[in-house]
Amino acid sequence: MKALVYTGPETVVYRDETDPQVGDGECLVKIDAVGICGSDMHAFKGHDQRRPAPLILGHEASGFVIEGSAKGRRVVINPLVNCGHCPLCLSGRINLCPNREIISMQPRQGAFAEMINIPERNLIDIPSGMDSAKAALAEPIATALHAVVLAAKTSERPLCEVKALVLGGGAVGLAAALVLRSHGCKQIQLGDTNPLRRKTAEAQAVGEIYDPISGPVPDENSIDVVIDAVGSGVTRTASLKAVRPGGTVVHIGLQDSKDGIDIRKITLQEIAFIGSYTYSMVDFRATVAAMQNGALGRLDWIEERPLSEGAAAFEDLSKGATAAAKIVLRPS
Repeated sequence: MKALVYTGPETVVYRDETDPQVGDGECLVKIDAVGICGSDMHAFKGHDQRRPAPLILGHEASGFVIEGSAKGRRVVINPLVNCGHCPLCLSGRINLCPNREIISMQPRQGAFAEMINIPERNLIDIPSGMDSAKAALAEPIATALHAVVLAAKTSERPLCEVKALVLGGGAVGLAAALVLRSHGCKQIQLGDTNPLRRKTAEAQAVGEIYDPISGPVPDENSIDVVIDAVGSGVTRTASLKAVRPGGTVVHIGLQDSKDGIDIRKITLQEIAFIGSYTYSMVDFRATVAAMQNGALGRLDWIEERPLSEGAAAFEDLSKGATAAAKIVLRPS
């Protein structure tokens, strides 16, 4: 099969790779669409020890089953493979399974390829009429939905009443704003340093879009719920500066693990600072349903390119040269 393979820092090569072998309980999925994630970019730059070269990256995928008991189904893939029997799995928190694996991370190859093997339990049917490229957005949107669910559990007031801030206008950040809006939140601010992404976010009418560099930025101690979809020292600092006493910060991004935590403010002002990692299967199914019923808008903030031109897509994302919140690669 053809695949886009990460071979070293800032290098991905479109080449022939061995076809995947289907194990017990698995299906073989022919990939129709797969998105480039921020974690793929992190690996591309050589910053992820969990993704050593050579490796097929990519975990935001949709396609159709060509081998296995689910043969013939159009599906979106939950890329997180859990053990299914530990206490966390049995409680529904599969994202925290200590034995979890994710496609695009050793030992599992990813979905920047023509085919992938995956357990059948990780497949969700694509609703009739939904385009495969949009279906591939389920994974990043589920990540955002999970974060918003955590915020709703912690917030002192319903989300329809809060003042919210989202840092980052990529797929997860924009999706978080869309999910907040679907929960009735009327006061949303979204900050991104890339003018092209700000223009894309403005077109979705999710709220007030601003440049964190030139400002004006949100007032200090003014925000009820902050979603940090970047996860850098700079955005952690901005999150904790903006959040009000008793407010909530949900940290999704994994850009770096450097400074930015004002532990004194967290303690003295009883700030809830929550880490948010991926999603549960309940989140994933809820995401697909919300996408289908139109609750998250037109989902037209993607750009489609052939998988064979994936190297150029990675370069454009690295340079911030695309307005799309998500580039989706199509093997065919």
